[in-house]
Amino acid sequence: MNSSPITVSVAAPSRGAGSIATASHGAVITGVEHTRRAIAALQAQELQWLARAEALAAAETARIPSSESREREMPRRGMAAEVAAVLRRSDRGMQQRMRDAAVLVDGFPATVRALEHGRIDVAHVRVIHDAGARITDPDARCRFEQAALVVAERETPGRARPIILMLAQKLDPVPLEERHAEATAGRRVWVQDLDDGMAELAAVLPAPLAYAIRDRLSAHAREIVAAARAARAAAAGSALDTDTDTTDALDVVEIVATDCRTTDQVRADVLTDLLLTGHATAPVSSGSIPEGRAITAHVQITIPADTLTGHSTEPAELVGYGPIDPDTARRLAATADIWERLFTSPATGAVVHVDTYRPSVQMRRFLDARDEHCRFPGCRRPARHCDDDHTVDAAFGGPTHVTNLANLCPGRHHPVKHGTAWSVEQKPDGILQWTSPTGRVYLDIPRRVLEFMALTTAAEPAPF
Repeated sequence: MNSSPITVSVAAPSRGAGSIATASHGAVITGVEHTRRAIAALQAQELQWLARAEALAAAETARIPSSESREREMPRRGMAAEVAAVLRRSDRGMQQRMRDAAVLVDGFPATVRALEHGRIDVAHVRVIHDAGARITDPDARCRFEQAALVVAERETPGRARPIILMLAQKLDPVPLEERHAEATAGRRVWVQDLDDGMAELAAVLPAPLAYAIRDRLSAHAREIVAAARAARAAAAGSALDTDTDTTDALDVVEIVATDCRTTDQVRADVLTDLLLTGHATAPVSSGSIPEGRAITAHVQITIPADTLTGHSTEPAELVGYGPIDPDTARRLAATADIWERLFTSPATGAVVHVDTYRPSVQMRRFLDARDEHCRFPGCRRPARHCDDDHTVDAAFGGPTHVTNLANLCPGRHHPVKHGTAWSVEQKPDGILQWTSPTGRVYLDIPRRVLEFMALTTAAEPAPF
């Protein structure tokens, strides 16, 4: 084990309370950046110390001649108890942190160095560790780590996670079908008691089913929230009618109009209704949804052509989550109303064309396939809920073409692009180059291009 602690030497600007209070826009951004780098370096050092604690406990365990597991657990328990005491943390949780730190320092040294130098943060480290810890082959793990860092150094942890999971599946020599079959056997539902008369209902399910359940709940919730807003507007603009039929109708409108639940609350209530009654059409909870109206879940699956035909075991992808096993993907494809063919560049991995067997808006399909989500750095709102924005405004001669269009979410980043000093330029392969008000440049790379770049890096020899 490489147990020698690292030395932190991060040059962070020295600022007192007064200087921070009077800092300029640019100084604020620089100060936050330097502070975050210093924190990351200290977190890397903490990982080294925890890994060293694990190494000391393991060495002490090795000197115990007894084969009884309880006696051999004592060195690790004792070390974890003291580390936890000084940090005011749980000693049981500290044992796991020590193990994880040892795995990272031993198995992911480049990741720890990237954290030390502030190129990633601890959330990226968790994503890389969780995805790659199961890869036991040293060469495969090294190639995975190289590829994962290409992604982690360019994306937020939330955006990076599905890409890094897919990289792990592609570079792990153990077939996904074997791992998925074992994981599926562990599906379950449980309840965790909470305070104040509440409880948490949780389930472990195959990812396509879990995402489909959430999507259906969200569709119900959107219908109900929209109807409540419309009913409040109608109630405010209508006079009461004494006619019996009209009065009954107004009673229903008033019930819906008084519905002031949040979307999360509605989603939870719909889940309860569906599980306990089989529908979500009770007037009080969801009177906006007509009886018999079908609300179906939508998930987007990308399947390699050879996997679809059974000639390959390359994993498919549930967009927004990551890899799923080929058998599940083929079953979903067999029942899909629409199939779309994605053609990607063999040189860059970029989406270059989309085709389908049914008429639809070709350009919209292309953008949804290429972008998958809002293209402002870090945003993950699904493309189907975004606006088609002209990178160069149509009013200034910007063409309506995929090379001048990108998905931006309507409530946040579309207005930011047009109403603030942020600017954007579209490069080849759909890469967006954003420039902030302080002149900093951020590249937003389409998910498939970034994955292609990462896999290309993984195919090259490690630089160490």
